[in-house]
Formats: sequence, C-alpha cells, structure tokens
Amino acid sequence: MPGFGLQAPWFEAVLAVLAVWRVAHLLARERGPWDLVSRLHAALAGRALGELLACPHCLALWLAIVPAVWLAPGWGEGLLLWLAVAGGASALELALTRGDPP
Repeated sequence: MPGFGLQAPWFEAVLAVLAVWRVAHLLARERGPWDLVSRLHAALAGRALGELLACPHCLALWLAIVPAVWLAPGWGEGLLLWLAVAGGASALELALTRGDPP
C-alpha cells in the first residue's frame, strides 16, 4: 500500500483531511499568494468551475479523491476513505469558520 510509510493508517487519514481542508480553504476563501487565487476566481467568474471554486465543501469532495485513491488498497476502502476525508475537511471548515459564508 502506498503512503507515508507510517505505522498507523489513521494518521495518514488525518493528514489527508488536513491537506484537503487546507487546499479547499485556500482556493475557496483566500486570495492566495500574489493574488493568484483571486485572479483565478475573476477569470472563471460566471462559469461552472468558478462556482465550484467558491464552495470549500464542494472542493473538499473533489480534492479528497486524490488521497483516497493513493492510500486505499481497494475500491470499497477507497470509497469510504474518499467520503471520510471529504467529510472531515468539511467538518473542519465548519468548525473553524463557524459556518460563515464565503
């Protein structure tokens, strides 16, 4: 199984949740370094991808596919890990922003 070579598989899942939350939060709620994310939002305004970039929960759902495919040994575990990582990232977003709209 690929991964970080750590003993505890739950630790990899926690790292995946934190990484997915960080990237989703950056893309949805921050301006980014040198305003790159702001420029990306402006370039995609009015398009479906622009709408996706405005929602950290939607982004978390799509971004969580990467660690789920990378860390899970099979389809069943991958599906569960995908939803767990996306849910964890969304819960973290809600907890840290208190549900404030973007």
